[in-house]
Parts: sequence; C-alpha cells; structure tokens
Amino acid sequence: MAEITDIEKQSLVEGAKKNDRKAQNKLFGHYSGLVMSVSRRYGKDLSAAEDVFQECFMQIFRSLVASKNEIDNLDGWIYRIAINTNITHYYKNKEVAFEELSDQQLDDHHRKIIDRISGEELMNMINHLPDGYRVIFNLYFIDGYKHTEIAKMLGISESTSRSQLSRAKEQLKKELESQGIDRYEAN
Repeated sequence: MAEITDIEKQSLVEGAKKNDRKAQNKLFGHYSGLVMSVSRRYGKDLSAAEDVFQECFMQIFRSLVASKNEIDNLDGWIYRIAINTNITHYYKNKEVAFEELSDQQLDDHHRKIIDRISGEELMNMINHLPDGYRVIFNLYFIDGYKHTEIAKMLGISESTSRSQLSRAKEQLKKELESQGIDRYEAN
C-alpha cells in the first residue's frame, strides 16, 4: 500500500473519530500489515492471530474515538495498541502459562549461534515455542521491553520473565543443534 503523509494520517484519524467508514477503511488498509505481523508473532497459529487482529482494530477505533488529543506518532501508537491487545488477549484467555523456574543462563557461545541465523528462520522457530516462551521472547528481543515492564504487563515476577526467556533461548538452541548448527563461526 502506498505511503500516506502525516497530514493525510491526521485527516484519516479525524474522519475515523467521526465514524467515517472511508477513513476507517483506509486506516485499516494502511495498518493491517503491521497489526497482523504483531498478531502473528504472538498468536500460536493463524486462526488465533486473525481473531486478535480483529480485536486490535476494534481497540484502535475505540481508542481513536475516546482520544481527545492529537496522536503525534500514529504508527507507534497503533503498534503499541497491537502489542497490548495481543498480550491482554493471551493473558485474559490464559493461553500463556508461566512457570516459576530457576534462571538458566546460556553461555556466550550459544547466544552467538542464535544471533547468527536469518530472521525468517528465527521467526519460524519462535512460532514453534510454547506460548509463554514465545510471548516473552517477542516482548524482550523484538519489541525491546525490559523484564520489569514485561513482568508488569503479564502480571508475573521479573524472575519468571527472565527464566521464561532463558528457557526460550535454550529451546531455540536445541532446535538449532537439531538442524546441525552446533557451533558459532565468525565471518
């Protein structure tokens, strides 16, 4: 979809606030890829991602109507709503099970292996992680949240966030090793 200017975005926001279907459709069309990519990262399968995708846009339009102020960074605002809606969905539906586990650290050798694989390969492996591991891995590494923030979002302790991240990395390491990637080679 063609890029739209900040002025056009503001005009679409104003129209969407007034329930103008054309403005809402254009916003939906412009941001559907972004919102679906977030939903796919957090959803355990396509069907679950599509359900939350719809919830995201309902929340976006409700929040637009309720907003009395101008939205300075519409892209970031929508991205944040998509993340929060996905987290709320999984937390509310108890699809994410968090365990209190001891914090296991990966050594630098294995951390470097995970850092070297392609984004597409990593996303495929992440999608196969258990729900709790996947959510925390995404929040920490992809969305850049700190363990303190993750703990507050999910209603868990910071140590649980750390241990779930550690377990996710350990599972990713095992998956890499099963594919024959068992050592790091610098370029």
